[in-house]
Amino acid sequence: MGLNLDEKRALVAEVSAKVAQAGAMVLAEYRSLEVVEITRLRAKARQSGVYLRVLKNTLARRAVSETPFAGLAEHMRGPLVYGISTDPVAVAKVLQEFARTNDKFVIKAGALPNQVMSSKEVGALASMPSREELLARLMGTMQAPIAKFAQTLNEVPGKFVRTLAAVQEAKEKATA
Repeated sequence: MGLNLDEKRALVAEVSAKVAQAGAMVLAEYRSLEVVEITRLRAKARQSGVYLRVLKNTLARRAVSETPFAGLAEHMRGPLVYGISTDPVAVAKVLQEFARTNDKFVIKAGALPNQVMSSKEVGALASMPSREELLARLMGTMQAPIAKFAQTLNEVPGKFVRTLAAVQEAKEKATA
């Protein structure tokens, strides 16, 4: 049973709202996948904050028209699942991981705002560290000089205490 006109408009508006906030969008063909596998993919996407939706391509074209993702319209052919996320790496990782374990799931294309990517480029994006990992690395790099400085400052009194202990031990041996 198809959607009526109002339901189609609501669906296009919902997807358009997601696309307006998106950092990346990935299209993948899901031909011949079983329901259990798709359900697993949806659960993983939900955990990663990825909006995953199966849409009619005409509705998807309307949703992305006049957005930075309009270039994807030419790749919208066949049974596709649309992955949309504010974190560009998250959507690429979720769909790329699933594609590795399922031969029937094929990534067709992807896009960053105003830049269409091939499936190979989506794979390269998926191999990048996530935003959280990059922030953790940055914080570690920023803290390293401060930690080393504190360690150096701590060495001076520590060395002094060890020297005093050695002198005291030498005096005790000399008096014995």
